Order: sequence, then structure tokens, then C-alpha cells
Amino acid sequence: MPEFTTNQWAILFLVLVLGWLLGLISRSGGKKWKRAYEAERDARIDEQRALETAHARIVELENARPVVVAPAAAAPVAPVATTPLETTSKLDLTRDDLSRIRGVGTAGQRRLNDEGIYRYADITGMTTEEEAALERKLGADEGYIEQERWREQAALLADGRDEDHRTLYR
Repeated sequence: MPEFTTNQWAILFLVLVLGWLLGLISRSGGKKWKRAYEAERDARIDEQRALETAHARIVELENARPVVVAPAAAAPVAPVATTPLETTSKLDLTRDDLSRIRGVGTAGQRRLNDEGIYRYADITGMTTEEEAALERKLGADEGYIEQERWREQAALLADGRDEDHRTLYR
């Protein structure tokens, strides 16, 4: 085994001390990151518990039946309906493609829908006063609807006369 001189032992000691100091300086703060990780994990566990509690409460409320309490002196109360009413068969929920009318377009259709106009019949049934009010709301020039002949176009499209509409207005 080779012999070390005192200077070599001193240099070796200084290198070890410098390495140790460099390790301390460059350390990633393991305790700090571990604490942050544990705090995040605990927050997620608490959040999951809150979600499970909320879900259980929702299921409980959905399964609960409404209880009707009748006043003692009042007439008997009719039972509460537990099934939704079947009214969709009576309502006409269809919309016509108003963008097919020349002068309306897709943006105009959205604006007409915002004004409550969804069908060709809504346009053909407008009075001149309603027409003028609609032009003001849409920001169109006065007489624009009449000029573009929306009523005639809507009547053709409502009757299913697409070919006539195409030849006259395209």
C-alpha cells in the first residue's frame, strides 16, 4: 500500500469536506417536497370523501319520495304524480331550416331563433307591424323582409316546393 504524505491527507480531507458542503448546498429540499406531497395527498383524499358524501346525498334525495302533508281542516289532497307528464306528443318541437330563405343565412337563423321564430309558418303569419318590429330588432333596413320576399319563400318551403324555391330565389 502506498504511503500518503500529510499534504495528501489534508487535500483528501478538504475534498471530502467540500463534497459534503456541495451536497448540502445542492440538495433538493427533500423534506419540503415531502411535506408538500403529503399535503396534496391529504387534500385529494378529503376531496374524494366530500365527493362520495355528496354522491350518497344525491342518491338519497333521488330515492326519497315527496311527502304531502294535508292540513287537518283542509280538503283531502290529491296524490302527487310520480311519473312525468307525457306532453311531448302534443307539443310540436320541430324547427324549420330558416337559413334556406334567401337573405337569412345561418347567422340570421340564430337571430330569428333568439326572437322566437323557428318555423316557416312564423314568417308567413307575420303582420306588417311585426315585420317592421323584427327588422328593427335585427338591425335590417326598413322594408328588407318585403324586398327579399321572406313570406313567399317561407310559404314555398313550407309547402315542400323546394324546386320552385330554388329556381325563383337562387
